[in-house]
Amino acid sequence: MAAAPGPELDAAAGRRTVAAAFVSMAVVFGVAYSFGAFFVPMAVEFGTGSGATSVVFAVTAFCWFQLSPLSGRIADRVGPRPVLLAGAAALAAGLLLTATVGQLWVGYITYGAGVGIAVACGYVPLVAAVGGWFERRRAVAMAIAVSGIGVGTLLGAPLAATLIEAMGWRGTHVVFGVVGAVLLVGCAVLVRRPPQPAGGGSGPPLRALARMAPFRSMYAATLLAAFALFVPVVHLPAYAAASGASRVAGAALVGIIGVASVVGRVALGAVADRFGRVRTFQASFAVLAVAFTFWLGHIALGGPFAVLVAFAVVLGVGYGGWIALQPAVIADTFGVRGLGRLIGLVYTAAGIGALLGVPVAGALVDATGGHGWAAGAAGLCGLGAFAATIALGRADFVRESDAL
Repeated sequence: MAAAPGPELDAAAGRRTVAAAFVSMAVVFGVAYSFGAFFVPMAVEFGTGSGATSVVFAVTAFCWFQLSPLSGRIADRVGPRPVLLAGAAALAAGLLLTATVGQLWVGYITYGAGVGIAVACGYVPLVAAVGGWFERRRAVAMAIAVSGIGVGTLLGAPLAATLIEAMGWRGTHVVFGVVGAVLLVGCAVLVRRPPQPAGGGSGPPLRALARMAPFRSMYAATLLAAFALFVPVVHLPAYAAASGASRVAGAALVGIIGVASVVGRVALGAVADRFGRVRTFQASFAVLAVAFTFWLGHIALGGPFAVLVAFAVVLGVGYGGWIALQPAVIADTFGVRGLGRLIGLVYTAAGIGALLGVPVAGALVDATGGHGWAAGAAGLCGLGAFAATIALGRADFVRESDAL
């Protein structure tokens, strides 16, 4: 599929778009993945249990993943800049309103919609824009862009925990809302729309996608992996605190997941271009599943804080490889026409996994008084995600030369 006449691929504008995508994802995911630091303070103030409090994050993740097909499709038609500006407005409004709520259920709406829309606007449209700018180095370019998620995860949770100790969770939301919106506006100024494939269009219709084995395999893997991933993102800081760690140290575990994911994204992105994207993609899910043996071992046998650090590192590497390679594998499989919509459709599965996984894990913690069943369920879902990707190795893929 040839690109329409216009700017050439791999141009300087493409590199600027990678930079904008990196910062955008660092901002929106730094805010979203910092929720673990807010978990205990909000639960204490509102007098709610783990299940009810975790619904805040579950609604947020559900919103951003379910809105991703819409934000991706709009970006395919008008470019990523207007979408990113809408995300900046949503982030500011959502966090400023959340800082004033008097009941937790109102936060489901303000935080869930505000941060959820911001992530939907600052993630998939930017990933698709990067994918449209690069051909020969697409996996590496996407890996660099999405490594912003890891940097945001690294900085967001520890920064939130520190600010919460200084000014409370409400004041921290105000700071995150204002600063985050300003940074997103800057990204919107920098980002450039990629050359459009000849003939336009939005890719295969949903009914046709549902009949394709690679799409079903990827959808199932994404749903199960999201269940596995978001349980520790939300519940690991509280578990660490209950095991004797400080709140800042518990929040830092989410940051460590972010650091390790940066390594996984960049390193595995480069490895995939040389040794095969699908095999490396599958290996990422296997690593994610294996990571839960560290958390389960700590729950069963106890041990030093370093065991939880090891869990965060291994989980982050697997998570980083998954997120870095999935857009490139989607582009290889279905082409780049309507790529934003295609990525968004796959990511609706992650929204379902987050909506189910985080509250179910919270309910298991409340019911059992511990995190063992929640961690075990998450680990099994990680294993199921790896099993779901096995079918990808038997699928027929679009050749790179056909995709652009």
